[in-house]
Amino acid sequence: MANAAKFGIKKRSGGINITPFVDVLLVVLVIFILTSNASIPGIQVDLPKASSSVALEKPKTKAITVDNAGQVFLDAYPVTLPELEERLRTEKALTPDFPVIVRGDASVQYAKVVEVLDLLRRIDLNQVGLVTGKAT
Repeated sequence: MANAAKFGIKKRSGGINITPFVDVLLVVLVIFILTSNASIPGIQVDLPKASSSVALEKPKTKAITVDNAGQVFLDAYPVTLPELEERLRTEKALTPDFPVIVRGDASVQYAKVVEVLDLLRRIDLNQVGLVTGKAT
């Protein structure tokens, strides 16, 4: 009997081992968090195609969309250029270095997108990206 106590024969305690269950729940939680932040608010437009595109998807990203009629939207809300400038200046006062993406419909007039980009330059926003679709 002395040898049995010496080599560590232990009595098993009762209960359920929940460690594998917690591991699975943590993996499901991580997947849920990653997929819940995968979209940027905005309206659906027909994006022009590019050979490669870089994603700027961040939670605080502001999306400016120009549809095929030339209407400008800020996060799916229609705005005029003076309203857009006012809202972006307000956001810049709160968060100085937030990213902005510009989404323009493939059939939109180029001048309207340039007006939006010029407005972003006047406000002095540095993190600006143009969204394109993938070339087929």
